[in-house]
Amino acid sequence: MSMSVVKCPTCGKTVEWTKEQRWKPFCSERCKQIDLGTWAGEGYRIPERAGKGTAGEQDTEDLPGTQES
Repeated sequence: MSMSVVKCPTCGKTVEWTKEQRWKPFCSERCKQIDLGTWAGEGYRIPERAGKGTAGEQDTEDLPGTQES
C-alpha cells in the first residue's frame, strides 16, 4: 500500500496523509492556526462572477421556470 504525501498549504513542508497525522493537510497546529487566521482576516476571497448583481442576490436566471417569455 502506497502512502500519500501532500505539501502543507501554509509552509510547504511534506506531510504524510495517515490516520495518525492529526493536522492534515497541515504539518502542525501552528500552520493550521495561521491558515484559519488568514480566512478570519479575509485574506482569502472567492471571486464574484462579473455582471451578476451584488453579494447576497440569488442568481435565478439559470433556474428552470424563471425565464421570461
